[in-house]
Amino acid sequence: MILVDTSVWINVLRDRTGEVVETFRRIVGDDLYILTRFTQLEPLQGAKDHYEWRKLEEYLDTQIYLETTERTWVEAARIHYDLRRKGITINNPIDCCIAQIGH
Repeated sequence: MILVDTSVWINVLRDRTGEVVETFRRIVGDDLYILTRFTQLEPLQGAKDHYEWRKLEEYLDTQIYLETTERTWVEAARIHYDLRRKGITINNPIDCCIAQIGH
């Protein structure tokens, strides 16, 4: 199972040449790929217009998602806290949430 981050998914969705999609398929192979709800939220909030919103929403509704639990938020905060103590700055706490969900 492969957890796909939003940055990868946006590149796949924006691919006009087919090269990114082909690379994605080659890397994933027969593995199951999954998303988090953050990977649903982030592309939708960046939609250019109503038409793009509807197309994205329809497509993203067909994907498989790992869901948060009641522990997601505390454990994501812990990841952020531990990394900060090691001198690593995470600018977006959503990345810690995605890491925790995929853990």
